[in-house]
Amino acid sequence: MKAVIQRVKRASVSIENQVYSRIDNGILILLGIMEEDNLEDIQWLVNKLLNLRIFGDSEGKMNYSVLDVEGSLLVVSQFTLYASTKKGNRPSFIKAAKPDTAIPLYDKFVQYCRELGDINVQTGSFGADMKIELLNDGPVTIIIDSKLKE
Repeated sequence: MKAVIQRVKRASVSIENQVYSRIDNGILILLGIMEEDNLEDIQWLVNKLLNLRIFGDSEGKMNYSVLDVEGSLLVVSQFTLYASTKKGNRPSFIKAAKPDTAIPLYDKFVQYCRELGDINVQTGSFGADMKIELLNDGPVTIIIDSKLKE
């Protein structure tokens, strides 16, 4: 499982020109899922991102987590995180999980965020053509891979 996380002042997902979900102060999570991912990947990744100290304290040092600042999460499925550009100029997405595997894992990821975090968790719509708007704070953008544990 791979996640691109961005600390945001606000972020929203629109589908067919209608706002589907929106958060203020928190983290936008672009989540890529591959066939080999499982509950262990979900648990590790959710624990990591909920406790990652990327929010500033009174001195501007990154000492607070999204839980500490009572921020929100916006979780958006992003199969293109597993794009391979090794051959040719058209990306291959063969490493990305197919919907029958990815959707239940995505749903479990969101559920685990809600259970463990007790914070506002919003989502995109799996498989939809989404438009994402965000105001990146910092900017702070971090890539986390559950298989590499980094």
